[in-house]
Amino acid sequence: MQLNILAIGDIVGQPGRKILEKKLKNFIKEQNIDFCVANAENAAGGSGITVNIAKKLFSYDVDVITMGDHVWKRKEIYDTLQSDQRLLRPANYSPLAHGRGYVAIKTKEGYFIGIINLLGRIFMKPVDCPFRAADAAIEELSKLTNIIIVDMHAEATSEKIAMGWYLDSRVSAVVGTHTHVQTSDEKILPKGTGYITDLGMTGPHESILGRDVERVLKSIVTQVPTRYDIAEKDLHIEGVIITVNKETGKAEGIKRVRITENDNY
Repeated sequence: MQLNILAIGDIVGQPGRKILEKKLKNFIKEQNIDFCVANAENAAGGSGITVNIAKKLFSYDVDVITMGDHVWKRKEIYDTLQSDQRLLRPANYSPLAHGRGYVAIKTKEGYFIGIINLLGRIFMKPVDCPFRAADAAIEELSKLTNIIIVDMHAEATSEKIAMGWYLDSRVSAVVGTHTHVQTSDEKILPKGTGYITDLGMTGPHESILGRDVERVLKSIVTQVPTRYDIAEKDLHIEGVIITVNKETGKAEGIKRVRITENDNY
């Protein structure tokens, strides 16, 4: 018996939310998706998330929201991080920080699925060790389930790949987020863990990582700081479908997903 788990790459601003609202429920239904996790650290104007946006994403059939280095951008979300277990912040922030970094959620069929949110350290602001945080989270989640998905939100591809190998056999999948560019290295590692370096970006792809092309070019060329507005055109949902054996927790398949505005969902 298998479970189909959809992992969605960084949702960027209103355009990213718009295509999810239009396409996600039908896609989940047609592809027999049992569970959906999405990274939404850029969902509110390109940085952070609000309470209302989190509610909307859950209404689109996202089961768990993961975050990243922009999790603290909107102070209004702090209480919700405490109260709603479906909204995660990276587990390797201080244990004194608001919220939690991992959770086990029961599917409609009664299977617990564990989600762990981690933050990389290379080219990022200082945080605790993601590898030790992963160990601690797996120890707790394993009491409930052997089906565990890890969102490794990191800049360096080497750090994401290292996490994949470190957790091979101990989790169902390690999926990378943060760089907004979908990679083509999806695979099942030798001991049964699905892996991809980056899920990609859910939002406007006529852009530079979701931001208006002219604004970003002006800043790069002139070296003068410029406001990076969110772009609006060529909307995609990007991510992967991970097929997991319900009994063993091992990945039996991993397939890239790219849904455009013109796709019939």
